[in-house]
Amino acid sequence: MDAPEPELRQWPEHYRQLLAGAGLDRDAELAGALQPEDINRPALFSLAQGLREPELLRQQVRTDYPDARDNRAVTARLSVLQQDLALNIIAPLTLRLFLHGKAPLPDPERIFLSALRPGEQTSPRWFQATTAAPVDVCEFVSGMEAQVNAWYPVFRQALGVSPGAYWSSIGLGLGSPFSVVWNRGTPSAVCQLAQAWLKQFECDANRFIDWIPAEFSGQSCAIPQRKGCCLKYLLPEGGYCGTCGIYRKERMATLSHQKPNSTPGQWQPGL
Repeated sequence: MDAPEPELRQWPEHYRQLLAGAGLDRDAELAGALQPEDINRPALFSLAQGLREPELLRQQVRTDYPDARDNRAVTARLSVLQQDLALNIIAPLTLRLFLHGKAPLPDPERIFLSALRPGEQTSPRWFQATTAAPVDVCEFVSGMEAQVNAWYPVFRQALGVSPGAYWSSIGLGLGSPFSVVWNRGTPSAVCQLAQAWLKQFECDANRFIDWIPAEFSGQSCAIPQRKGCCLKYLLPEGGYCGTCGIYRKERMATLSHQKPNSTPGQWQPGL
């Protein structure tokens, strides 16, 4: 671990000070970002089952998405499904950690893939039906890194999700408190603290995310620049996220006052 335990316990306070410096209230910002959990959905199977039997996930993608007719299309759907796991399970738990100083860890036995409702294509698919007892920051960091490291071999080897896609999505989930203030905090300070937070986890999330100060339409902001792509652009309803690794060189060139070859996508929190 890069920091001793006493320092780890201070992270919610570090975050509070970051927001206070920009005239923002931590509790109000995080409470507003936490959406009510929609657990009244038919569950198909648990994440634990999917990790034990990856073919369950592959077959469910073929069933739910008629466009997934070849291996490339199936892999794209699985990659986006893994991003959904990071944004709809890991992110809310991390927000709760920064809000309360403690939060439950994700439990694969309690995380479920929901059935698609009629007409749905892109709605959140994963939900955590019940949560375990909250743990403190130190236990959260060690427990979370153990979980995401354990999930990685299945998503990478059995399901074909690339390292860049997997770890950059995990990084977005873990960095969710900073995404909340992406366009309202002091960009350099947000980026510095967000990157330092990711370094607390002994996993590869930090390697595949660079938090960078940027400017869109004259507005200064902080964005998590992925070094991987979730492949959403391959889907019929897809498109390019503002964090997409495909546009990494163009975005970095823009920040270096060079003319980019194409226009990066506009990032919004949660993408």
